[in-house]
Formats: sequence, structure tokens, C-alpha cells
Amino acid sequence: IDEAMARKMLDAGVKSVAISVDGADAQTHDSFRGISGAFKQTLKGIEACRAASLPFQFNMVIRKETLSQLEKMLHMAVDYGANAAEFFDLVAAGRAKQECKEQVLSPNERKQVMTWLAQSQVDCPIVIRVPACPMYPLLLQERHIQPKHFPVEMLQRVPYHGRGCAAGMPMGYVMVKSNGDVNPCMLLQVRLGNIREQSIMSIWESSPVLAQLRQRELLKGQCGSCSYRGTCSGCRGRAYEETGDMMAADPGCWLVVEMAGEKPWKHSYGFGAGEGVSYG
Repeated sequence: IDEAMARKMLDAGVKSVAISVDGADAQTHDSFRGISGAFKQTLKGIEACRAASLPFQFNMVIRKETLSQLEKMLHMAVDYGANAAEFFDLVAAGRAKQECKEQVLSPNERKQVMTWLAQSQVDCPIVIRVPACPMYPLLLQERHIQPKHFPVEMLQRVPYHGRGCAAGMPMGYVMVKSNGDVNPCMLLQVRLGNIREQSIMSIWESSPVLAQLRQRELLKGQCGSCSYRGTCSGCRGRAYEETGDMMAADPGCWLVVEMAGEKPWKHSYGFGAGEGVSYG
């Protein structure tokens, strides 16, 4: 993105753009992207959006390699003027399953990171969102997080807040691939149909897969018996990829681990676990 392109997007009615930042430095970002110089180009794109007054957000993938950089990455989002910081919880689906499965967090690493992000939201002047982790909003509510810089009601815009995994849900979404195939979401890669063969409305209303996903009482294992079943339900994509059953318990949920009686494991990653980030 250069400034001319940013202005062209504004003129076309684009309200905001998402820019991927996959590390706090060039080495980390470029190695993940597989392109030398990608970090430098990303920063140029950010500056172009700023110059054109085109709103943008940072999209960042949480993985083992970046655990020690999360605090700096969040500060970067704020310092560059992003209107939101979106931290994607890496799920071993699609290309990630072949290329970086070893970078996926353990359940206890996930809990530590999400606790830190939730606490960081108190002082952070922009909204922190975490796709692919329906457990994150539970921490916001459990800890009664009260942002200092905007109304607490804005946290209801956080993915899954109060409604859990949104894949194929009535107030959620489906994904349409370039070939017309429809999946419940980009992580739950179960084919529902194809928009070249039937309408998206027909798929939305008549898919037996979606009908099953919408019945939370059909969830199995710890997710089925969890008191947060209706407001979390776990990541259905992760359950499918790791067990072959989209209704199984989410193997990445720390509550599942705790319900199974496993001892939590703690480690320090260079950010204050549970302490959050302060802004002067």
C-alpha cells in the first residue's frame, strides 16, 4: 500500500484495512512471511495509511516464537496509531498444519497470554481482539475488566463476547472460498456446499452441519459439560483439526485441561503474565 492506493481505497468507500504484523522486528516478521524486506514494506504501508487518514488495525499471530515480543507488538499498534490490535490465536489448520504446527500454544501458554491481554486492556487505549479463542472474553468478564479509555460496552465487539464460537451461528458467519465452496469458518474446513450450485441463503438455512453446530447441547466431552457451554463452546475448528470431530472438546482450552485434572504449567515469556501493559 502506498499513499495513492490508500486514498483510492478511501474514495472507494473502504472504512478500514487490516495490516499483518507478525513480529516486533524484521527478522521475526520476514521469516514468518517468507519474504525478505516484508517488514519494511509493511511499515511503509502503515505510514501510507496514516498519511491518507485511512483507518487501520494491526493483525498479529500469537505463536511460540513471538511470545517474548507480544508486549512490544502491542505497543507498536498503539504507537503507530492503529484503531485496534487483533491477536490471532494460531490454530493448526490449513497451511499452518503443515508449515508451523510446532508454533501453536499449549493450553497453559494460551491461558497465560490471554490473561495478560485481558489485563492489558485496562490501560490500552485501543480495543484488543482475539479471534479463534472463545475463552478470551470469559477472562474479560471474570476479571471485570474496565477499560480506562473507552466505554466497557465496546468490549462487546470483541469476537465471541457473550456468544462463543461464531462459526455458522445465527449471529455469526460462514466463509466463502475463491472456488465458491462454503465452510463454517476459515478454521473449520468442512464443506457445506458451493454458491455456484445453490444460494448462500439455502446453505445457511438448510445445511445439516450448521444445524448441528447451532445445537450447543450436542457438544461432547468437557465442552459439553462446561458451565460456559453457551457463552464459549470452544473453538470448533481446533476441535475438528485435532480430533476429527467438530463437536468434541476443544483440546486447546485451559478449562478442558483443568477439568481433566492436569497440573497447570507456568513459564515467563518476557511479558508480565497477568500484569498487562501500562501506558503513560
